[in-house]
Amino acid sequence: MKRRLLKCLLAGACSLLAACAVITVNVYFPEKAAKEAYKSLDEMLLKNSGDKGTPAGEQPPAAPAPGPQAQPEKPLSRLFDEIPSFSLVSEAFAAEADADALAVELSSMPEVLKAYDEMNRRLPRLNALFASGAVGLTNQGLVSVRDKAKLAAQDEALVAAENQSRKTVVTSMAKAIVKLSKQKESKAALDQVMGKAAATYADTKREAAHPGWWMQLQNGRWVQK
Repeated sequence: MKRRLLKCLLAGACSLLAACAVITVNVYFPEKAAKEAYKSLDEMLLKNSGDKGTPAGEQPPAAPAPGPQAQPEKPLSRLFDEIPSFSLVSEAFAAEADADALAVELSSMPEVLKAYDEMNRRLPRLNALFASGAVGLTNQGLVSVRDKAKLAAQDEALVAAENQSRKTVVTSMAKAIVKLSKQKESKAALDQVMGKAAATYADTKREAAHPGWWMQLQNGRWVQK
């Protein structure tokens, strides 16, 4: 009887410890702020540089009007450039501050800057592949081959390299969120936000996609924009 009671007590203690371990890892994912931060980085580090190599047949986007906001060392969220005339509630200010903090944190990571530099070099060819329907955008924000017949010899390697860069950006977003949440970086903490970081990245890329590009919705269905 004593041995059975001891086993029950040990089992209960183990369950309690496991429950506490789960409770301690509770990282809030600021979806709106993460989305704005992704957009800020793309606008500053990707689109502007990527315009150098616009594929043939496409009209390059109009050059942005010069203004004091073009300061590469301090990426700002788009919300910051569009301050409404009426007073905002405190939650809106907090969301904007979070977006700016995330963008600044990400842009200070050497691996993120390296990833964007590499993505810039691939951007003209990648846009051409999207336009032809050779590739599409997955619901994790990655590039998926849809028609191999439309790929050149080097394109599969380009797609693989692009996906590695995008994974770096998403992983770095997860790390930034954990850090700004004052949590210790751990596998459990990163796993808790990684899926949402990838889904939000994919959502950002879908919004930026051109008409006619193939994309995968969160439910797995493929559609053309």
